[in-house]
Amino acid sequence: MSEQADAVAWLKGIARIEASARGRSGWYVGYLWLFAAWQLALVPAVLMWHGRTGTLVSTLANAVVVMGLFVFATRQPVVPRGYGGRHLRVIGAWAVAYVLTLVLGLTVFLDSVAFAAVAAVVCALPAAVAAWRETRAV
Repeated sequence: MSEQADAVAWLKGIARIEASARGRSGWYVGYLWLFAAWQLALVPAVLMWHGRTGTLVSTLANAVVVMGLFVFATRQPVVPRGYGGRHLRVIGAWAVAYVLTLVLGLTVFLDSVAFAAVAAVVCALPAAVAAWRETRAV
C-alpha cells in the first residue's frame, strides 16, 4: 500500500510542477503574437520596396526583430515540455508560407499591393494560430 501511496504522491508532484510550468509559460503567447505582427510589416516591405535600400533596410530590421525575440525567449525561466517541437512546426509553416510568398510576389505578382496584403496575413497565420491555441490551452 505504501508503494501506491508513494506513486500517487510522486504523480501529484509531477502534475504540480507541470501546472506551474504551464502557468509561467504565458510569455510564449506574447512571443508568437509579436512574430505574427512583425510579418504584417515585413512581408509588404520586402515585396513592395525594391532595390538595394529596400533590401538593406528590411534585412536589417528583420535581423533586429528576430534577435530581439531570440534574446527575449532565451531569458525566460521556463519552457514546458513539447514546446520545442511545437515551435519548430510553427516556424516550418511560416518558412513555407514566406518562401512561397517571395517566389510568387517577386515573379508573378510583382508590385501587387493586394498580393502583398494577403501574403502578409498568410505569413502571420502560423504564429497567430499557434498563439490563439496556446491562449486557449493555458
